[in-house]
Amino acid sequence: MRIIPAIDIIDGKCVRLSKGDYNTKIIYNENPLEVAKEFEAHGIEYLHLVDLDGAKSSKIINYKILEQIATQTKLKIDFGGGLKADSDLKIAFESGANQITGGSIAVKNRAVFEKWIAEYGSDKIILGADANNEKVAVSGWLEDSNEDLVPFIQDYQAKGIQYVICTDIAKDGMLQGPSFDLYSKILDQAKGLKLIASGGISTFDELPKLAEIGCEGTIIGKAIYEGRISLKQLENYIISL
Repeated sequence: MRIIPAIDIIDGKCVRLSKGDYNTKIIYNENPLEVAKEFEAHGIEYLHLVDLDGAKSSKIINYKILEQIATQTKLKIDFGGGLKADSDLKIAFESGANQITGGSIAVKNRAVFEKWIAEYGSDKIILGADANNEKVAVSGWLEDSNEDLVPFIQDYQAKGIQYVICTDIAKDGMLQGPSFDLYSKILDQAKGLKLIASGGISTFDELPKLAEIGCEGTIIGKAIYEGRISLKQLENYIISL
């Protein structure tokens, strides 16, 4: 299972939110590049980079930070937040993203998202399927759609999607543990999916459990920044794989 730390960006700074609420913002570091380099120094190869300004304004904003991290580290970056148009995607890939994550666009403009899958390939496009009571949430989680989570994922799997990042919003940033039951249900019904668990990771012990369920990767945010999981622990875990 891949370990994928998260860096969320607002105003060029590394922040975390709770349940996606912008009013709960905590700034952890003024310099995201510094954070990324620290991850890399501990053997981490992957990064989940989210442009929260972009998510709010529906267009890519913090691509310069993506470019900085991509050119000054060897981290493989998946980038999301505000990717709505072909031009956003072009900027993200040209700025050094290995993969992009599309969430709201996959609900609100299926034709565009399906075109991206066909054009760039399913190894480059990740479906962001964020859930609130097993309904897909959109627009930086500010609204719920009527899409049921599992059929939504299955539908995109039929269109070629391999990678899905699923965040249970109720768990995100709360440090109360991830949604083991939800991930088990998804993997049981969407066979062969590369599911990346996100939200709620609070202790190191949860990681082997997510691996056991069959998650392909896990995104860890606040637990790192709050010192609940140390980078040394992650480094040792990666070495042991």
